[in-house]
Amino acid sequence: MVTKAYTRAHAKSGLTVQLPKLATFENQFQGYSITISYPEFTSICPKTSLPDFGTIHLAYGPRKKCLELKSLKLYMLAYRHMGIFYENVVNRMLQDFVKACDPHWMMVKGIFNARGGMVGQAEARFGKIPPEVSASFGLKA
Repeated sequence: MVTKAYTRAHAKSGLTVQLPKLATFENQFQGYSITISYPEFTSICPKTSLPDFGTIHLAYGPRKKCLELKSLKLYMLAYRHMGIFYENVVNRMLQDFVKACDPHWMMVKGIFNARGGMVGQAEARFGKIPPEVSASFGLKA
């Protein structure tokens, strides 16, 4: 079986696609964390054009703004037909989320369903994640 090599275009696929704007609202409290899980995440492998299914976990310590859930869902749904490696998904999301709400800290973790007999996970972090959050998401400090 002959397989074409991965290209630079494959590696960068999806990184500059315009996605729906993330809305925020003013945070009323301090010293707490927000966790969100999205178990219906889907994107497309830019090399094979096969779907990647998974669960995206988000945890953050809000500063002045919180992410609004409806816009977050529309943002997540925009990946459904986008070619992007799942490793890039979590890093792109982290960049977009941090830019939108400027949290104290944030973590995005993707657990992707088995494909080819392998389950993939990727995580990206911003700031100092509290130990209890790291532990609850199975992260090493």
